Amino acid sequence: MTTFALIPGAGGDAWYWHRVQPILEAAGHRAVAAELPGDDPAAGWEEYAKSVTDALPPEPGELVVVGQSMGGFTAPVVAQRRGARRIVLVNAMIPRPGETGGAWWDNVGQAAAARAYAVEQGRDPDAGFDLRELFFHDVPAEVTERAMTGGKEQADTPFGQVWPLDAWPDIPTTVLTGADDRLFPAVLQARVARERLGRTPAVLPGGHLIALGHPEAVAAALLADH
Repeated sequence: MTTFALIPGAGGDAWYWHRVQPILEAAGHRAVAAELPGDDPAAGWEEYAKSVTDALPPEPGELVVVGQSMGGFTAPVVAQRRGARRIVLVNAMIPRPGETGGAWWDNVGQAAAARAYAVEQGRDPDAGFDLRELFFHDVPAEVTERAMTGGKEQADTPFGQVWPLDAWPDIPTTVLTGADDRLFPAVLQARVARERLGRTPAVLPGGHLIALGHPEAVAAALLADH
């Protein structure tokens, strides 16, 4: 049995994984969706990692650590500390040593990539921030409405903190990319994965919140080598 440590993105809400978790469990595995202290201004990368490691059982067995979006900064820290067999990044920020969460965006050229993708799709690149259009365009209406009634505001603290590792862990890493991610377009993710990890992402259907919009595809990718 594999233990999947499921790390959410900004805000740190474990609910993000609620559609993937039961699929993994039905396949006979343990799925631990971690709740991060994303709204706590006193919490940074160390506290995020501790929240995940504390949520794991003392003997997790074969461990796969999965990081969504901003969870890409936390996943390798947890994986290194708990001796994971694999890291899986899902539409994730891939940090490099010495980089802060805030610097990542300019360093990888996120704004230009998102703008170019909007133009390519025929969307107005100057329309302003629209949460539903950017994140929920492929998420079922009932799931979107539930998401809109909750969630936590992400504190700025980790964006000013340097990623705590000196190098990416020597652990096999899989990169999963949503074909229609409007925040981190697939072409951007492919370039960053290649430059920073020497990896080519597997492209899945869906946008940035792929575990909410296409949970079966995400679960199938996670289970592919089990």
